[in-house]
Amino acid sequence: MTFYYRAIPRTDQAKPEGAVALAGGWCWFDQVEVLQRGGAAHLIPARETPHDILQRMTSPRADIASLDMGSPNIMGILNVTPDSFSDGGKFASAAAAVEQAKRMISDGVNILDIGGESTRPGALDVSISDEIARVVPVIATIRAQSDIAISIDTRKSDVAQAAMHAGATFVNDVSAMGFDAKIATVAAQAKTPICLMHAQGQPKDMQVDPRYENVVLDIYDYLAHRIEIAVQAGVERAQIVVDPGIGFGKTQGHNLAILRGISLFHSLGCPVLLGASRKKFIGDITQEPIAELRVGGSLAVALKAVSQGVQILRVHDTKETKQAIRLAQKI
Repeated sequence: MTFYYRAIPRTDQAKPEGAVALAGGWCWFDQVEVLQRGGAAHLIPARETPHDILQRMTSPRADIASLDMGSPNIMGILNVTPDSFSDGGKFASAAAAVEQAKRMISDGVNILDIGGESTRPGALDVSISDEIARVVPVIATIRAQSDIAISIDTRKSDVAQAAMHAGATFVNDVSAMGFDAKIATVAAQAKTPICLMHAQGQPKDMQVDPRYENVVLDIYDYLAHRIEIAVQAGVERAQIVVDPGIGFGKTQGHNLAILRGISLFHSLGCPVLLGASRKKFIGDITQEPIAELRVGGSLAVALKAVSQGVQILRVHDTKETKQAIRLAQKI
């Protein structure tokens, strides 16, 4: 029987005896939920967690692309595409993209995530040459003007390599090396951090009846396996980030289950990234069909994630998210 251990994070100022910091960050816990497939969950004191698991839960995370994982980080979304679900076409030109980058930097983002291929449900593949032509001029221009951390949002090793040559310092792969295995080698050789995201299926068909035995545990096992593959390819474990992949082959129920149980992924020993901004499940729950008007729902998800110790929030509404997190942590 395999057991899974989920820290129950808290942020209260008053801590009981036996409380320990979650991933060396702003949350603490003194209880752990023990999960198993086909069996009931139960709580145990944190001190009774197996030593190796407890160590992964509590050990401070190394900096990622110069970002401090001991506090929440905001990743600003910059889609240099004509067809992304929320802002497709708005920043398709290099000039518009650079201006948006400047606005997000002014808002206080910690890292920009620049993508040249939409991976929204139903999206089709973009050629390597087209993707490079979209992202490289933008990255190079931003890098010439700022030392901000830059992430390249791509599934393709050639695009990742071109982006890093232009100044990108982080690779965000929504396929977790499943689309192009060489992307791990590229990241390893460049000593660049990489985010491994879970997705079921390809963008063109991933929302066609997605199913899981246990969505949270299935994703945990998948990410644990992909971490080991990345390490075997030469990526330092301390430079791997994990993302459960909200909306990528998931129903509304799956997405909500992930958000409720997201602190489980700290047991992998890697920083956790969440990208839920403006997504369809928020619109379905709030009955808001227009993605740009889902700011309130997106902020609710972001604050929930921060309360669970998530280190990186990938968002569209950078200024609003920064303000909400700052106030929540001040309180």
